[in-house]
Amino acid sequence: MIEVVASMARGPVFLAGELMECLITFTNPMSHLSTSASCEMLAWASAQIHCQFHASESRVALPAQGNKQDVQAESNTVLIPSRGERGQCVLDTPPKILFCDLRLDPGESKTYSYSEIVPIDGPPSFRGQAVKYVYKLTIGCQRVNSPIKLLRVPFRVLVLHGMPEPPFPQDEEVSPSNPFLEEEEASRRDARPLERALDMLMVTTSRRCPHMFNITNMRGKVAKFCIFKTVYRLGEDIIGTFNFSEGDIPCLQYSVSVQSEEEIQEHYQRRPGQVISVTGHGRHMESCLHTASSHFSLPIPLNVTPGFSTDIVMLRWRLHFEFVTAREPMEPPTVLQNQSEVTVWAGAEHVDVDTFSWDPAYQGFAHQPGLGILHVPLFRDQQH
Repeated sequence: MIEVVASMARGPVFLAGELMECLITFTNPMSHLSTSASCEMLAWASAQIHCQFHASESRVALPAQGNKQDVQAESNTVLIPSRGERGQCVLDTPPKILFCDLRLDPGESKTYSYSEIVPIDGPPSFRGQAVKYVYKLTIGCQRVNSPIKLLRVPFRVLVLHGMPEPPFPQDEEVSPSNPFLEEEEASRRDARPLERALDMLMVTTSRRCPHMFNITNMRGKVAKFCIFKTVYRLGEDIIGTFNFSEGDIPCLQYSVSVQSEEEIQEHYQRRPGQVISVTGHGRHMESCLHTASSHFSLPIPLNVTPGFSTDIVMLRWRLHFEFVTAREPMEPPTVLQNQSEVTVWAGAEHVDVDTFSWDPAYQGFAHQPGLGILHVPLFRDQQH
């Protein structure tokens, strides 16, 4: 028996174009149950990266050659990294041989280093309702006169387009320069894709420009809404404010949700005019009757995928609003200046209300998918 352990020192999340490094250890364990231990002979071992694609048959119509659900080989001595996996392999790197003819004595172990550039031309890791893109590092190993065994290590890939070029002008400084940092070390730091991506994220998401919108329905103005920026990082909080003092009709309750839209491209839709899959990732609800102003804060989950587009699927992000308004004016409670007793205000038992929702339009929004960036669209003022 041979034990194989793979360890990624920097964690399981990588940027497309970044160097992946993995330590792979092969061990011949010495069992305390056996009286005599023997050495093990390994013919070879290799490793490679591949991306597995799987689509829901009820929502996605793939070409005939893409409907193969299980990849199998006629012989179990043929190396196929995606053997037994659902879907199809849409991207893979050339396999790298770790060793040939390795002998391990009882209790002996050998460690090999594997490094590979994560392909920049592939999709990001994504698990949607209709489409899935899953990245794995597959390690193949074969003992002498035995079938091939596979070890798969899943990891996550984030895609930032345009990374081979400088992400921002040279005269745009992100942080003050360090006089104690040598020029050669600084140049090496700037050349690292991960550091460049973090700098690009900091520059893009730190820009604030408040946008004001009037929320109205057919009866009149409900409130004024303000959002401070429209580009966010994963894990960041989306903050917005409402001003109800400028409204013509009273608002009893509102809710705001962070949602993602998974849309199958027209050529791959199972049915014409197929409904877009919407997934909620957080909701804020608050009662606001007789409230002059209010605000919400919605965190962006760290495990979601930023907006992207491929030939098959497009992922977008939006804020979804719901409002409950009264049809008739509602007088606020009044307290006399000289009144010494405590006054308790009881709400009305029956109120005629209207409900409406607001899904901001994507018109005028430039889609710029990026690492760790959640794009909330630049929506326009709308009448409801």
